[in-house]
Order: sequence, then C-alpha cells, then structure tokens
Amino acid sequence: MNDFLIAIGIGLTAGLIDIIPMTIQKLDKRDIISAFVHYFALGLIIPFVNWGLAQWMTGMIIALLTAIPVMIVVYPKDKKAIVPMVLFSLLLGAGIGIAGAKFIG
Repeated sequence: MNDFLIAIGIGLTAGLIDIIPMTIQKLDKRDIISAFVHYFALGLIIPFVNWGLAQWMTGMIIALLTAIPVMIVVYPKDKKAIVPMVLFSLLLGAGIGIAGAKFIG
C-alpha cells in the first residue's frame, strides 16, 4: 500500500509539472485535465513495469507510446503542439521512471 501512495505522489507531481505551462498559456480546461490525468496514470503504471531496461528508459518509452494517440488527435488542430508533447513525454516519462526506481524500487 505504501508503494501505491508513493506512486500517487509521483503521478500528482508529474501531472502538475505538465499542466503548469498549459495553465500559463491559458489552454482549454479539457486539454489541461486530460494531460494531468495522463501523467497521473503514468505515475501509477511506470514504477511497476520491469522490462529489464533502465527505469528512465522504460518511463520514456511508455510515456511516448501512450501519448501517440493524443498526438494523432491534436496534430490536425495544432501541428506546433507535437514537439512539446514529445519533449514532455520523454522528460516526464524519464522522471517518473527515475522517481519510481528511487522511491519504490
């Protein structure tokens, strides 16, 4: 149960980090909520996945793979949003993986 609570904290932190720039840009609330839920959920998933890779690499792969459907939806409306989405997926995915390895094991 303690690992689950730590994972919730990791997910909350990642979600908040992702939505800060979105909030500053005054993006649509639905987009902000979607991004928060995405990283919150990844905080509950990535720390518990063991693919035999470094956890930061596992986190990057999972975060990028789970962001692809969102990118497909966003691309026709805002082509410029794809680069930040990829960068945040890689950075936050790696961060979630590192935090999971450090605090959950």
